[in-house]
Amino acid sequence: MSFSSVSSSSSSAAAAAAAAASISSSSSAFFSPPNFPSSRVSNASVPVKRVGTLQCVSIEEKTAYKTKVSRNANMAKLQAGYLFPEIARRRQAHLLKYPDAQVISLGIGDTTEPIPEVITSAMSKRSDGLSTLEGYSGYGAEQGEKPLRAAIASTFYRDLGIGDDDIFVSDGAKCDITRLQTLFGSDVTIAVQDPSYPAYVDSGVILGQTGHYQKELEKYGKIEYMRCTPENGFFPDLTTVARTDVIFFCSPNNPTGSAATREQLIRLVQFAKDNGSIIVFDSAYGMYMSDDNPRSIFEIPGAREVAVETSSFSKYAGFTGVRLGWTVVPKELLFSDGFPVAKDFNRIVCTCFNGASNIAQAGGLACLTPEGLSAMREVIGFYKENTAIIVETFNSLGFKVYGGRNAPYVWVHFPGRSSWDVFSEILEKTHVVTTPGSGFGPGGEGFVRVSAFGHRANIIEACRRFKQLYR
Repeated sequence: MSFSSVSSSSSSAAAAAAAAASISSSSSAFFSPPNFPSSRVSNASVPVKRVGTLQCVSIEEKTAYKTKVSRNANMAKLQAGYLFPEIARRRQAHLLKYPDAQVISLGIGDTTEPIPEVITSAMSKRSDGLSTLEGYSGYGAEQGEKPLRAAIASTFYRDLGIGDDDIFVSDGAKCDITRLQTLFGSDVTIAVQDPSYPAYVDSGVILGQTGHYQKELEKYGKIEYMRCTPENGFFPDLTTVARTDVIFFCSPNNPTGSAATREQLIRLVQFAKDNGSIIVFDSAYGMYMSDDNPRSIFEIPGAREVAVETSSFSKYAGFTGVRLGWTVVPKELLFSDGFPVAKDFNRIVCTCFNGASNIAQAGGLACLTPEGLSAMREVIGFYKENTAIIVETFNSLGFKVYGGRNAPYVWVHFPGRSSWDVFSEILEKTHVVTTPGSGFGPGGEGFVRVSAFGHRANIIEACRRFKQLYR
């Protein structure tokens, strides 16, 4: 074969190399032609082979289809994720990093002990009945079944002027908080304890009751943060609190574990009356009360004119997954135009809710029998023993410890430190999940909440690890 044939082949290969170089400089060695010595080229006999030209094709990135619906601007105000899913996310990331770690969760307040059999048997019976003509039931009253409403009224509000028709049974206090916020609307102003359960603030943000988040203050605009500290006994100085339409107040408190005294609640009710405000009283931990403090706001004279109360079976009977709670809206509570608050709340409930599960309500009714109440108190007693173990542990390590006596939460002070830093330190070094205090508001900075919901062996092991870390 002539030299011209070889030159043609070589030039085609060179063209391929040039095209390849335009694709990626890192692949040039792969695409370049062999470097034949000149002494061998003249004697080479290589078949002619046409080499195709490589072309760069630009692939246009497909743009996602977008609707013409604007995002709710209030959702954009929310900071990061809701506290407890964020903690769960960090827990999962920790497990990926340490797949063999025995992680103990004392963060989110989720119950761990089995529901007493006297309660589950009633639920089972109701469930089995649904497969029979005689026992089947479909939609029930949105306000709840009459026997359960009557049992709640007689058990928790006897002699307090609350009737069964003031009770609205629901799928939990957290859900009712948002229903109440929907009732009040976007034009009201709200006050919250600082620190407090984050659902009060986040639901207010979503409803449009607040301004934007002020990063330097770690607060939302237009919310009145009622600072609760060890110095004021975790009860706000009401003389410094501005008037708002709605006051969210939780006692026994989540996260601090503190409980308001009768005298303090008398002042709170009078404050609401003087300002024409409505108190949303969260009594989800009332049965954990050890001291002689009110378990209901309605133990305070005049409260029926200025307060609603929300509560739950979640932490009493282990119903965090079953979902059952209630809200009390007294007939005496009126809007500024004289219209009964209960009538509007009833409309909200009938519009947004088809009633609590009939199986869950059967369980709730069983909770309020003498046997059920005894069983619930036994489980609550177990968690309170856990609390005592945690309190003793941190006391022995020299920490300032609050709460634990009237609620299943221990509020531990780490002065001068970031709550999230302490959370991360504990998780990284002990594989124990807690809750950073700043997640409950700026007043929680420097604190960590430790939940007493856990199996006894896990509580003991977690406390052993705390001692290893901080001794």
